[in-house]
Order: sequence, then structure tokens, then C-alpha cells
Amino acid sequence: MSTPAELYRNAIDLNRFSNGVAKRIAVAYNDLVLDAVDQLRGIDELAAPAKAARLRAILAQLKQSLEGWAESSTAIAVEELQGLTVLQSEFVEDQLRRALPVELRDQIRSVQISPQFAQSVATVDPTAINVVSLSDDLQAAVAGAPQTFSLTAAQGTTITLPNGKVLEKSFRGLAESQADLFAKTVRNGLLTGESTDKIARRLKGRLRFGQPGSLRQMAQAGGEVTAVANNQVMALIRTSINQVANETSQQVYKANQDVTKRYRYVATLDSRTSPICRSLDGRSFEYGKGPTPPQHFNCRSTTVPIIDYSGLGIARPPQTELRRPNTAFGPSRARRGDTVPSNQTYGEWLDKQPNEVKADVLGASKVPYFNRLARKYGPTDAIRKFVSQDGSELTLDQLKRRYPNGSSR
Repeated sequence: MSTPAELYRNAIDLNRFSNGVAKRIAVAYNDLVLDAVDQLRGIDELAAPAKAARLRAILAQLKQSLEGWAESSTAIAVEELQGLTVLQSEFVEDQLRRALPVELRDQIRSVQISPQFAQSVATVDPTAINVVSLSDDLQAAVAGAPQTFSLTAAQGTTITLPNGKVLEKSFRGLAESQADLFAKTVRNGLLTGESTDKIARRLKGRLRFGQPGSLRQMAQAGGEVTAVANNQVMALIRTSINQVANETSQQVYKANQDVTKRYRYVATLDSRTSPICRSLDGRSFEYGKGPTPPQHFNCRSTTVPIIDYSGLGIARPPQTELRRPNTAFGPSRARRGDTVPSNQTYGEWLDKQPNEVKADVLGASKVPYFNRLARKYGPTDAIRKFVSQDGSELTLDQLKRRYPNGSSR
């Protein structure tokens, strides 16, 4: 069974979106640590009592600043996830419409999204004893509203990270543990006679204010209190974005079960493809009766709908193996409706496309890199390696321009 190529492109774009959100949060964290390290350098010249007092003040300020960072990071994540939910629902609805003849497209149902959905995903612990009924759900229950297809705040409370935690708790825990690590590293260093310059290098590595490059490169440049934290931020954000995007897609699919009754689990873009995702890749499930990504942190797997053409009484569209750019959509645009045949992975399909199509998906400057990976590792592994190493970033506004009114352009 073929899969629309746009669904793979969407997964790549979501990965780039997660890069942008995570870097924004990580840079704010790094700046707090770098500022504390700079303050640390000035204590060597102080007398013992003043030195101890100054050190306590630096550590207390960093702890307080990181607590504020955790709070603001949660707020950023909520805003970005809410915007993504709306955009992703429109995209998936558009993809379902495009899979149908023109005369049937009006039957695709939309999903109403609570303005509190992302807030509940990021902040409400489902294990809490007294979870408060949120306003949109309570109003619907009291008013006896007719059945609608929606993503409610209550549904958001059931979504957690693979370890059972929510973003707010994860950011708070990260802030607390890193403040403790900073304090422990400084105290142990001073007790063993290390200079503050040496302690500073250990804390921050080669990282500096305004560090250029991707978040991955920033983490590689970092030290004991930045590198691991940066990678953890990336894992938290990437996993949450994958989680919300897939939950949104699933709700749209469920709202349209007269068009699609099953979905397929796709792990093609998961760089190292964990054993669980590898075992699920390509398998199909009924909605509500099968697993959905993320199955683990940093999971890049996705789900795609299986259109019930026989149930709809319409012919299945022909598969396409190679498309030339359609100038109606600009010189670098692939013809819409392209599908990846069931006997090919996305990497294999993309490898056969002209460079104009590859540039539209990967970016013009990155096509030679993908081609080199494909020659060295084969196209299937090439796309996995490319996605895992791709530090490109997209903002929510850029995503909106890329998918105006749900359509990919």
C-alpha cells in the first residue's frame, strides 16, 4: 500500500521544528550557567569568609534562576505545542481530502481543539489524585453538547512522556539536578585545590555566549553542566512534539473512520530504529487498538492512515515511483499526490527523485550531503542518518507558511 510522500516530509519538518524549540530553551539554560561561571571567576581574590559568602550567593542565584527557567520553558512549550496541534490537524485533514475524489472531499470531518489542550499535556500529572475538570470539558458535560470530534483538555491529561512524567515536572527536575551538580562540582573542585579557571572549563567546556551551530553542536562544545542538559532538553522537546503531532493525527483519523479504519506504524525516519519501533514498522492497527509513537524518548516514528477505498466504493489511485517537478507549483515543487510505493522505503523513493524534489524536502544545500550518505550507506539508512544529524530549524511561523491552510507548499 502506498503512502503520500507529504507525510514523510511532514515528519522531517516536525523534527526541524523540534530543533528550533529545543535550541531556544537550551540557549536560555546555557546563558544562565555561563553567567554563573563568569561570576565564579572573580572569587579567587576574595578573603576566605567573603569568598564563601560570595560562593553561596552565586549558587543560590543560579538555583533561583534555573527554577525560573523551568517555568518559562514550560510556558514556551505550551505555546508551541498548542500552535502545532492546530496546524497538524489542518495538515492531516488536508491529506485525507487529497486521498479522495473531489466529490467526496467535503465529508472529511474536522477536529475541534481545546485552547487548554497543550497546557494540560505539559502540566497536568494524570497520576494526581485531584485532577480538576477543565472548563471546556465541564461546559460540554453540563450543556449536553452534541457529539463533536475534539481534542479536549481532559484528553491532554492522559498524555505523558515515555517515563510517565509531564514536561513541567521534567523541566523542574532538570533545573534542580543541574543546580545541585553545579554546586557539587564547584565545591569539590575548590576542596581539591583546583583553580576557578579549571573548574569553569569543566562546567562549561568550550561553550560560550552566542555559541554558533546547531543544538547538537552546542552540546558537543559544552561541559559537565551543559552538555547533558542540552541533550535532555532536546529529548524532552522532540518527544513531546512527536507525541502531540501523533495524537492530533490519530484524533483526525478517528473522526473519519468512514474513510480510514486502520493506520500503519512507520519507523522509516527513526535514526537508530529501536527494537520496539523496528518490530512495529509497517504493521497496521485499528484506531484505538494499537500502539502509537513515541514508544521511547527521541522517537521519530509516525503513523499514516490506510484509506478504505473498497469500503468507499472507489478505485485505488495508481502508485507513483518517480515524479518530475510540476511548474504549476513553482520550479522546485514536486507534483502533489506523489506516493511512496509499498515496496519502497521513503529513502529509496527520495533517492530516485530529481534534485529539485530533494531540495524541496531537504533544502538545496543539503542535497549533496544526502546523496553522499545514500552512496555510502544506501538510501534507507541515508535518510535515517540525515534526519538524526539534521540541525536545521523551523519556527511555528515558518511551518505555517510551509503548510498554509493545512496544505503543503
